[in-house]
Amino acid sequence: MKRIAVAAIAAITGLTTAAAWGQAGPYPTKIIRIINPLAAGGNVDIVARGVAEQLSKQLGQQVLVENRPGASALLGTRFVKGQPADGYTLLAIANTFARVPAILPDAGYDPVKDFTGVSQTCDIPMVVVVNPSLPVKNFREFIALAKKRLGELTYGSAGVGGTGHVAAEMLGQQAGIRLMHIPYKGNAPATTDLVGGQIMLMFDQVSTSAAYIKSGRLRALAVTSTKRTPLFPDLPTIDESGVKGFHDTTFNGLMAPAGTPRDIAEKLRAEVVKAVAVESLRERFDKIGIPLVASASLDEYNSFIRRNVEDFAKLAKTAGIKAN
Repeated sequence: MKRIAVAAIAAITGLTTAAAWGQAGPYPTKIIRIINPLAAGGNVDIVARGVAEQLSKQLGQQVLVENRPGASALLGTRFVKGQPADGYTLLAIANTFARVPAILPDAGYDPVKDFTGVSQTCDIPMVVVVNPSLPVKNFREFIALAKKRLGELTYGSAGVGGTGHVAAEMLGQQAGIRLMHIPYKGNAPATTDLVGGQIMLMFDQVSTSAAYIKSGRLRALAVTSTKRTPLFPDLPTIDESGVKGFHDTTFNGLMAPAGTPRDIAEKLRAEVVKAVAVESLRERFDKIGIPLVASASLDEYNSFIRRNVEDFAKLAKTAGIKAN
């Protein structure tokens, strides 16, 4: 009878431990899904897949990226919001994750209340690119021309509230200029029109503009980060070019549904730190202008997201940014 009692106690203890984790052993014990709410092939997609591939090796479990695009990333974002908070379904994000609810009241999610952070994964500088027909050779000349022709110079973006739109509005406020916004349904058609001369400039990610710059089809004036990009080391920053303190980059990261246990989120963050430190992975992304990074702590990353939410809400109000 004693043996039976001991066995029963051991079984109960094991079940209790497993229940505390929500599975039969230490996390993870099954496939982890990273939901990309945007179309395949973009920076969010390729960064998520690169990091997922390395995480699979480190964790001993498959980490798969699943694309669920639609409604400007809302479908995939809402999907992850409704998943169990157990660390097995994550959301790949970019800046717009923190911005959309400020301009779309029915977004269906709160970036701070409905999610908890795991880690940032990259920080991509943008570059101011112009059609070569625009009579400017550098960023200072561009600002001077924009001040003379207030509201006349046209710029394209992937849509209202997108990274290119927000960067231009930030520049307008800090440099005292006004540009004419032409929103497109995506970055590709905007770039096509810029090359063709239908619009005059864009704020685009260095990784997607590099080929056009190198071929001479677009002229690069400055980068939006506080440091120069290794892809174009001779290209100055906007800060260096006279608009002091300007900084706006495109970040990617991973989020989990609110309520995800902190120890699971911390394990994932620590694994992302290891993943982005792998030299072969870093070199692969450096070559295309995407610097991989990871957050130093969960608190730092969650504060970073909260700050992005608050800063954009203020900008949207002062600049009158509204969804179409």
